[in-house]
Order: sequence, then structure tokens, then C-alpha cells
Amino acid sequence: MPVHPQCAALIETAARVGTPLAAPDHHMVRAGYEAGTAAFAYDSGPLTVTDTTFAGPAGPIGVRVYRPAGKTEVLPALVFYHGGGWVVGSLDSHDHLCRHLADGAGIVVLAIDYRLAPEHPFPAALEDSIAAMQWAADAAETLRIDPRRIAVAGDSAGGELAACVTVALRDTGGPDIRFQILMYPVCDLLADNSSIRDNAEGYLLTVAVYHKMCLWYQPDRSQWGDPRISPQRAESHRGLPAALVQTAEFDPLRDEGLTYAETLRSAGVPVEYQCYAGMIHGFARMGGKVDDGKTALDDAVAALKKIFFS
Repeated sequence: MPVHPQCAALIETAARVGTPLAAPDHHMVRAGYEAGTAAFAYDSGPLTVTDTTFAGPAGPIGVRVYRPAGKTEVLPALVFYHGGGWVVGSLDSHDHLCRHLADGAGIVVLAIDYRLAPEHPFPAALEDSIAAMQWAADAAETLRIDPRRIAVAGDSAGGELAACVTVALRDTGGPDIRFQILMYPVCDLLADNSSIRDNAEGYLLTVAVYHKMCLWYQPDRSQWGDPRISPQRAESHRGLPAALVQTAEFDPLRDEGLTYAETLRSAGVPVEYQCYAGMIHGFARMGGKVDDGKTALDDAVAALKKIFFS
């Protein structure tokens, strides 16, 4: 199908006023990305939301804890890594998305404020993300979460971090992860496929911008095939958590997500794959303007309920 009219309106506006992702300076990209959040935000159900920190590998790491209002019992938890090419994004840029997941699924969501590139290039974000998972398990009693029912999720670069965390913890015997939700994830920085070519420009996220952010995260292109950056290239995908992989039709990263879902399935991992027709990269964060953004989150909520409460 063609680009959805709601996405087409965003593309038209970006063409007229410019998109912050195209700015040459990462500070400008960040400022524009954060400013755009207001257009995409919307209200969710009643939640108790608190900000805290934990000791990370290079200093304190911020966390925003979302708990359904009035729920004091021990609950399942979702550790969430925001997208933004490892360069932009924050606890605020994905606040409405995390609220939607916490309220809809009736679980605790822990949003992680990991270090950003280029000030903190690879492997800083991954190290913080792994540490967050360990902290969540260690602090389960204080957080009133069930350490046997913890999932990870992320969108775009956050999806890449979520995928890489599952591989790292499997290989090191870290905390068990029950489920992974990968929303239009980065899976292989060296990918050459139809969506990279067909959707290279014209749909907000361009391949040029994508590669610019990859370089900010890992300036050495020869290392882009490192499986700690490109989880598709992990030696094995056996024994990884069951997954929900969501992609968008008009996204340069669409086929990376599809290939990763197929790779997980071939390794014996239960996988549900969904490609949202007419959608563009980042749509799950755009629920205030794009109805299918909320639909994708509702689908994630349904998957979490099935994993945690069935």
C-alpha cells in the first residue's frame, strides 16, 4: 500500500520546514528531536512515575520507573531502551511510549537513560544497557518486580541494544530475560538489502542520516560487523528469549528486522513478526499523530500480557 496519509503529512511538513535528523551537529539533532516530542505525546492511564539512578560502569545512570497506580504488589517488569541512533533520545522523548506499555500491560517499566554518542561512543551504550538489566534483577525486591518475569524492549537503536543485551546475558549467564520486543530495530550495520535501497530517502529517516549516526556511535567502519553492534552477526542465536519484532513498510531498516526475525526463528526461538503497512521508521513513538503507533504498542502490550499472565 502507499505511505499512510498520516505519515505522508509528517513527511510533507519535514520537507517544508526541515527535519532535525539532517542537522550536521549532534546537539542540533538532539534539540530538534526533543522539540518534536510534544507533537507525538498523548495521555495514558494513571501511573506512579519516579526518577532514580543506579551505579553504572562509568557513573550514575538515570532510570524512570513507571508503575500502574495503586499497584503495590510484585509485578513483571520491562526494561526499555529508547531509540535515537545512539545519539539522540531521552527519558522524556519516549515517556508517552513507556506510559502506554506500563498502563496497557499492567507492569512496571524501567526506562534507561544510557550514555549517548558521540561523547560516549561504542560500547558505552551497550555497557550501560547490560548494567541496567543486572541492576533490575539485583534490585527486584526494592522495585517490587518479579526477577523471573523481566523482558527487554527498545525501538530502533534501542531495539539493537535490547537484542545485544539478550545475547550478552545468554553468553555470560546473566539474569534471565523472558521476552524481547524489538521495534524497527537496527540489526546489521553492514546490511545491503531491498529496504535500504528502496527506502533510502523520502521517508524521514534516510540512509545518509542512519549511517551518520552509526559513525557517531562507532567511528571505525571496519568494526560495524562486530556482533555487539550488529546482533545479526552473532555466532549463534540459540537459546535467546522469545521475540516480537515489529517493522515498518517504508523504513530503510525494515529488512534488517525481517532477517533477524527469520534468523531467530531458524535458531529455534519463538518469534512473532509484524510489518505495519504504510508506516515509516519511528512510528511507534508518533502515536499523537499516527494512529498505528498506538496500534503497534497495543500489539506489544498483548504480547507482554500473554508472556507474563497467561
